[in-house]
Amino acid sequence: MSRVTEIRYVGYGVENFDAERKFYAEDWGLVEVASSDGLAWFKTHGHDEHHVVRLHKSGTNCVEVIALAADTRADVDALHGQVAAAGCRIISAPGTMQGPGGGYGFRFFSPDGLPFEISAEVARLDKRNMERWEAMPVKISHIVLHSPDLPAAVRFFTDVLGFRVSDWLGDFMCFLRCNSAHHRVAFLPGPPCLNHVAYDMLTLDDMMSGASRLKQSGTDLRWGPGRHTAGNNTFSYFCTPAGFAVEYTAELEEVDFDTHEHKVHAPAPRVMDQWGIGIGGPQTMPKPAPDPCLFQPAEV
Repeated sequence: MSRVTEIRYVGYGVENFDAERKFYAEDWGLVEVASSDGLAWFKTHGHDEHHVVRLHKSGTNCVEVIALAADTRADVDALHGQVAAAGCRIISAPGTMQGPGGGYGFRFFSPDGLPFEISAEVARLDKRNMERWEAMPVKISHIVLHSPDLPAAVRFFTDVLGFRVSDWLGDFMCFLRCNSAHHRVAFLPGPPCLNHVAYDMLTLDDMMSGASRLKQSGTDLRWGPGRHTAGNNTFSYFCTPAGFAVEYTAELEEVDFDTHEHKVHAPAPRVMDQWGIGIGGPQTMPKPAPDPCLFQPAEV
């Protein structure tokens, strides 16, 4: 079965375009690679993915697209068939994509109404070897979403998109992999929306140094620093000016895509944070609410 193999980018509609653009370029540590009227695209320093964030000036703050990768054009076509057969609403059929990076792909709404894109043949850009203490993201690590029907969301991502279950936290959080990273997508119960987007940092020192830079620029730590149990990754969570949650993470566990067997971690005081020393917690993160643009195709 053709399947998704990676995350590409997240596209946001934002009311205060200038503030969000400044945050990603000057505070978060990304590189603006293209722009046009009310649009900007950003990549990381340490990966050749064309862009990991797209910003679009909009009348509301919302998720406009979550872009995933397939290996080949044939995989894109096959996934389009799998998604259509699952009853999803197709936004655009497979074809040449417009905008920086190009590529071949299609867009659709998940059963919950969130907009997705699957593509191949997207142009790659230069990357460089990063050094310890640079404190800037290497690449997108993972995306966490909410679903009002968590078991159905997990079935869609495994049966239709080809993900595999890596771990559960009780019966309320599922971690899914599409390559050797322990998880690229995870689901929590709740109204359909984005929970957060995480970015890999080169080392734990880079995560901590990045948190310090953000604090100095006026972006306070919402939760962390800490270390999760599922995936064993470290974490520090923040919010962008538009209110979207973002994470610096490091040391995410690598697993064998084909043979890794999932575990169920029983909820306990030190499961969400093994260290137990960080500030905040899930209660200090933005409260989930239905994305305001569910089942509404983006303008671009």
